[in-house]
Amino acid sequence: MGIVNWITGSLGELSIIDWFILASTLAFIVLYGVYKTRGKQTSEEYIKGGDARWWTVGLSVMATQASAITFLSTPGQAYTDGMEFVQFYFGLPIAVIIICVTFIPIYHKLKVYTAYEFLEKRFDVKTRSLASILFLIQRGLAAGITIYAPAIILSAVLNWELKYLNIVIGILVIIYTVSGGTKAVNVTQKQQMIVIMAGMVTAFVLIVTQLPDSVSFDNALTMAGNADKMKILDFNFSLDDRYNVWTALFGASFLMLSYFGTDQSQVQRYLSGKSVKQMRIGLLFNGLLKVPMQFFILMVGVMVFVFYQFNSTPLNFNPAAEKAVLDSEYAGDYQDLQQAHAAILEEKQEKQIAYGKLLEKGTSTESNLLSNELKSLRNTEELNREKARELITKADPSAETNDKDFVFINFILNHLPKGLIGLLLAVIISAAMSSTASELNALSSTTTIDIYKRFRGAGKDDDHFVVASKWFTLLWGIIAITFASIVSLFDNLIQLVNIIGSLFYGTILGIFLVAFYFKKIKGHAIFIAALISEAVVVACYLIDLADNGIDILPFLWLNPLGALLTIGLALLIQSGKGSNTVETQPILNDSLT
Repeated sequence: MGIVNWITGSLGELSIIDWFILASTLAFIVLYGVYKTRGKQTSEEYIKGGDARWWTVGLSVMATQASAITFLSTPGQAYTDGMEFVQFYFGLPIAVIIICVTFIPIYHKLKVYTAYEFLEKRFDVKTRSLASILFLIQRGLAAGITIYAPAIILSAVLNWELKYLNIVIGILVIIYTVSGGTKAVNVTQKQQMIVIMAGMVTAFVLIVTQLPDSVSFDNALTMAGNADKMKILDFNFSLDDRYNVWTALFGASFLMLSYFGTDQSQVQRYLSGKSVKQMRIGLLFNGLLKVPMQFFILMVGVMVFVFYQFNSTPLNFNPAAEKAVLDSEYAGDYQDLQQAHAAILEEKQEKQIAYGKLLEKGTSTESNLLSNELKSLRNTEELNREKARELITKADPSAETNDKDFVFINFILNHLPKGLIGLLLAVIISAAMSSTASELNALSSTTTIDIYKRFRGAGKDDDHFVVASKWFTLLWGIIAITFASIVSLFDNLIQLVNIIGSLFYGTILGIFLVAFYFKKIKGHAIFIAALISEAVVVACYLIDLADNGIDILPFLWLNPLGALLTIGLALLIQSGKGSNTVETQPILNDSLT
């Protein structure tokens, strides 16, 4: 009865039309996936997905990466820190070109089901197993986060039960992923991307149209620039700065190369392509559109920031955190901060309206004076918010005080008309389903092909592996739901996903780069090198995490560290076994052409 009571008790949180749009959108996606993949499938059709065209490949690749975290965290990231985060994706086109030239032809020529099959052909079974196990660990954790991310935020702002949200999102994904495998994931992701982009464009238009009449779009950009939200490029080199051009071109490039080239959740998307040409065009399509898409999503966040310069905001966007402090002995102190916050907002809004009118008239001297006064008010506002976060922590040390991830959902629920709220909630949950489906599909494929079939599959027929893959999908779905139910919020959800990836991607990428370009390095050398490299990467992160005053590397730089360390150690170990020279020629130039 618990879940029934939850559903009936939650109806009052949204209007009937919002519930109808939300439920019908999600139901359509699930039923469409089941319908389009009905009937018996071979293991190749179920795991690889058949002969997809480039647009299906491209949209599927984009939808896999564009999780709910993207649409919850990214606008909040822009609201707080501005457009600089777009630099994180500058390494993507570089990575995509390398993958199209080297990775895709080899994968296609060998007709592999998973990326890790190639490693046994190139090295040995233990190296293949190591890479697939590292993938299963990091992607299994990430699958739980992609369910948890929208669930925790929707739970907080709508007062829905978190455990039931985790279960519902997980079950919806499991239904069509188990039913249709990779093909079901591919065909549903096209629909999900349509819903996602339609929702984000609608939100952007509504934000701009709800600005005061005296504020044109150009003036809104000027206001955002005045608040340091429009800075895109940062050429100052600093290891401590996550978002500058150099971190993007080096640290993030390695992350992207590993994610799109060796992560089965992405590799499986383009392995379903009809030919090498279709795979390449689909991946290039993603490489060309991903940066503009992220730019647009960040711009939505910047426009939310401008909108809130003329409208009231809570002292902390996380309602659960505010409830925790207001129910504590610090309630009086927090209410004093709320009153101060309201006074700051009132003064800021008056000056912001005057500033907008001056910008419209083109009066530069007076507008510069007001611009400086607004900066001072924003600084005062942020100091007040920091005091509020300190009180929340005192009231409940486990409460999440960093409220970036709650900014956009707060806008959706409080400032969008009925019907569109349901659409934007459908966007968030669709994105969660899209990424989770890809992850469960990849986890199942890797478990079936690289572990079960390799070690326990002798003498089994094709139908057996289809059934096994479905059971593994269900198993990983249950694991993801379980992990989603126990994981806690991090500083920022989008960072948490990238941190988990960075702990493993560098080592995995190093294995593949050696496989492609260093022909004389053998399985034993790369296996030992990968184990040492992974231990070093994890140790570096744990030392940083311990907050003991020792700073080694920010998480994005763990990717090149892991890759280069794996290659360097493999060279040393192999040379110690008697091979003093290592030929650096892609195996693509040999028998695989």
